[in-house]
Amino acid sequence: MEISATFILITSRNHVEYGASMAVYEFENRKPIIGKTSYVNHSASIIGKVTIGEECYIAPGASVKGDYGEIRIGNGTSIQDNVIVHARPGELTVIGDNVTLGHGCIVHNATVKDEAVIGMGAIVSDYAVVGKWAVVGEGAVIKARFEVPDEKIAVGVPAKIIGDIQDHHREELSRFKSIYRDLAGRYPVGLKKLKD
Repeated sequence: MEISATFILITSRNHVEYGASMAVYEFENRKPIIGKTSYVNHSASIIGKVTIGEECYIAPGASVKGDYGEIRIGNGTSIQDNVIVHARPGELTVIGDNVTLGHGCIVHNATVKDEAVIGMGAIVSDYAVVGKWAVVGEGAVIKARFEVPDEKIAVGVPAKIIGDIQDHHREELSRFKSIYRDLAGRYPVGLKKLKD
């Protein structure tokens, strides 16, 4: 079932009024739960057993699939354009609070902890763990079962730890995170379709 009516209210734990044309799908009785202050673009796909917290921004082209696994996303997280989030059958992908998933990255059956940043085009593979305030550089590949510790920077293919997050990194990244949380509130009222 695609949810595309003007408003459909799901009353589970204070969640969700779906806006017009959101591509949110039930799959084999697995239904998404999306925080009422989160925004999902009409060209993004949210499928199956997916839980999304409050003040999240899900950009155009993003695919978050809980078709045979489960996805849990915390509050204030930005899932940018063309990101893919998926999980293995019967398993779990966890994305924490205030996480940034950069344009075109892939997170598969992994854990990304609070405040982490996954750079554009990066891949975080099965059973990997990205720690709190850790940064994965653009285009990096975090191999299966690799762990990026809290507040570390990982880059390369395969990724290696190259340093520590500094105060100036945290300040700059906090500004960007705030912009996307703000967009979650602005897009539902500010985005206007001009042509079909």
